[in-house]
Amino acid sequence: MTMPGELFHLSAFFISLMVVWWSTPIINQIGHKTGFVDKPNPRKMHQRPMVRLGGVSIFAGTIIALLIVWVLGGFGLLPPNKEWEIWGVILGGIAFFLIGLTDDLFNLSPMSRLIVQTIVASAAWGVGVRIDFLSIPFADLVQIGWLSLPLTVIWLVGMANAVNWIDGLDGLAAGGCGISAVVMMVLTLFMEQPAAALIAAALAGGALGFLRYNFNPAQIFMGDGGAYFMGFTLAGVGVIGLVKTAAVTTVAVTAVLLPILVLAVPIVDMSAVIISRLTQGKSPFTADKRHLHHRLIEAGISHRLTVLFIYALTLWVGSLALGFSNIPSGWGFAIGATFLLGYVGWQAWRNIRKVRN
Repeated sequence: MTMPGELFHLSAFFISLMVVWWSTPIINQIGHKTGFVDKPNPRKMHQRPMVRLGGVSIFAGTIIALLIVWVLGGFGLLPPNKEWEIWGVILGGIAFFLIGLTDDLFNLSPMSRLIVQTIVASAAWGVGVRIDFLSIPFADLVQIGWLSLPLTVIWLVGMANAVNWIDGLDGLAAGGCGISAVVMMVLTLFMEQPAAALIAAALAGGALGFLRYNFNPAQIFMGDGGAYFMGFTLAGVGVIGLVKTAAVTTVAVTAVLLPILVLAVPIVDMSAVIISRLTQGKSPFTADKRHLHHRLIEAGISHRLTVLFIYALTLWVGSLALGFSNIPSGWGFAIGATFLLGYVGWQAWRNIRKVRN
C-alpha cells in the first residue's frame, strides 16, 4: 500500500518542523558554550550576544525530512534527468550551507565566499539546474543558449545572498522564506512537479519551525549557513519546478516569471541596495543600513510591525504568482492578501504618525 502524494508533502513539512523544534535549543546551548555568537554593533539591531548557528537546525530538519521521504518512496521513480536536477538542488544546498557555516565560524572574505558560491552554482547548472528560457513581454519564450550558465549562476548566487541580506531583524528571513517556500510548493504541485514540491515542503517546515525561537525577541539567529541554504534551495526549486516546466505548460511565459515574483521582496531589496551603494561610489559588499527593514525602522515602525509588514508583502507577491499561474482560486487568494497587506500597511502608517506626533 502506498501513501497518497499529498501525504508525503505534509510528512516532509512536519518532520522538518519537528526536527527544528527539537534541535534548535541544543544548537543554542552548544553555541553559547563554544562562543560562536553574533555580538552587537552599531549596524545591527540586537542588544546582546546571540548564537548565529541556528541555520544548522533548519538544514538538519530539511535534509532529514527529505531523506525519510526518499526512503519511504515519496520521490517515486524519477527519470535520470529529473533525478540529477533534484540532486543538484539538494547537494547544491548542502554546499551553500557549508559555505555559510564556514563563514559563521571563521569569517570568510566576501570575495572568497562569492568565488566558491559561483563554483557550486556552476556545478548545479552542469547537472541540470539551469535556466534555458527568457520571457519576452507580449511574446513567446526565447532560448538563451550560452547565456544559460551566467544567468543561472547569477540567479542561484544572487538569491542566496539576497536572503542573507534581508536577515537583519528577528524572524524576518525565516518567516519570509517560509512563506515563499509554501507558495513555491503549491505552484510546483500545480505544475505537476511533485519532487520539487517535496523540497519546498521540507524547507517550509524548517523555516517556519525556526520561528518558534527566532521571532522577536529572538533566542537564536540562523547565521549565514541558514540564509545561504534557504536562498539557494528556493532559487533551485524555482528553476527545476517552474522555469524548466515552461516549455510544456499552457502558461509558459508566465511560468518563467513565477520564481521572480515569489521572491520579489529580497530581489528588489538587494537590487536597490546595490544600486544605492554603487551610485555613491561604494563597494556593493559594504555593510550599511540601506535595506528595506532598516528604512522602515528608521521611519518609526516598531520591530515586530516591520517584520509583519514584510511578511504581508511577501505573501502578497506570492499570491500574485498563484493568480498568474491560473491556479483555481488563485486570484481569490491574491485579493485576500491585498486586503491583509492594506491592513498591515495602515497599522504601519498609524505607527509612524504616533512616533512623529
